[in-house]
Amino acid sequence: MGFRQAAVLSSVSFFLGVLFICFNVDYRLLHDTLTDEIVNDAFQFYTTFFNAPPAIKALMHAMMGVGILSIVGKLHKWDESAMFFDGGSLVAFIFSIAVYTTVTIPSLRTIADPVVGVDTRTDQIEAARILAAGNTIVLVLLGAILAMQAGQEYAKRVEARELAKQVEAEKKDAAAGGENKKDQ
Repeated sequence: MGFRQAAVLSSVSFFLGVLFICFNVDYRLLHDTLTDEIVNDAFQFYTTFFNAPPAIKALMHAMMGVGILSIVGKLHKWDESAMFFDGGSLVAFIFSIAVYTTVTIPSLRTIADPVVGVDTRTDQIEAARILAAGNTIVLVLLGAILAMQAGQEYAKRVEARELAKQVEAEKKDAAAGGENKKDQ
């Protein structure tokens, strides 16, 4: 495993960690009967998340950049492995960033900083549920990236093993061909 793959795995794992923390709130929003306690917990959690210091937000966005750049760096080889595994990973990562920018950010704004006279409590609850669903989609996409990266590593090892067997078979054939010439 190289530096680029380690950068992909660390970036994806970072976001999976963040989203697993959010999943404690998201699960209750999506799968439990909504009560005031669940809704207030979600509002408090996501308001804290929205009002995080700029350094935390910068770290998250930097990790997104690291993920994209490392996948593009791996894709730069442009062999079959890169096209399938890294290309698929790039698509999944871009789609997860698209969900983040189009679902997560507006939903967080609706929850933490509602527009007076426009955003009602019902709108905020709906935004929290949409945010939870978006987080779940991103979890699945990031899990797919990890699976594709593991599949790529497995495919490389299988290919190396098969090439070693082929080289060994060619050596045996060459040795057997040399012995046959001596016998004649």
